[in-house]
Amino acid sequence: MTTPPSGLRERKKQATREALREAALRLAVERGPDQVRVEDIAEAAGVSPRTYNNYFTSREQAIVSAVTADREARIAAAIAARPPGVRLADVVTEAVAEQYAHTGERQERALLLITTRPALRDAFLDTTGGIEPPLTTVLAERLGDAGGPTARVLSASVAAAVRIALESWLAPSQDAEAAETVSGGLVVPSGSLPDRLRAALAPLAPAFDAAEGAAQP
Repeated sequence: MTTPPSGLRERKKQATREALREAALRLAVERGPDQVRVEDIAEAAGVSPRTYNNYFTSREQAIVSAVTADREARIAAAIAARPPGVRLADVVTEAVAEQYAHTGERQERALLLITTRPALRDAFLDTTGGIEPPLTTVLAERLGDAGGPTARVLSASVAAAVRIALESWLAPSQDAEAAETVSGGLVVPSGSLPDRLRAALAPLAPAFDAAEGAAQP
């Protein structure tokens, strides 16, 4: 049997991942997240449960993926495309804020589900760790830090700051003008997520400035 070219394999894998995301979100909307099994998602996507497990470790991860799909790569791409002379700290902050603010109809439906279930909220928060690898790569290129610790430390700090902002955004509150827990476990996110992200990332600006200054010829 001839092995498919790597480009074709990657396209097939991406198509399978997308089919699983779509099936997970559709079934969760139709039935409620608690009534969806991994087997149901796999069947709806036309794959086996074993294949499903090659892509996602839980139903929550698949559902959340509908809103977080490829976000990490888009953040890294936005930073890589920054114009010369623009402060790196500002570019990173705006790339993160923009990608988390950008949602379509599918993402809005997924976010609504995420706010109703603690397990989905936890899975959503766990996705912030995915920011680190692609961000490390692009920062290493920008800072000339290939193999060094600076890009990794900065990337890990960004991922931590994003998680803190999301936790704050989704945290239940007794304040009537902020988030509150209502019947069914729904948490109403409070305030502007981009603003929370910018505030959480602001303390990292001096570290980015120092790294950028050290990288200057």
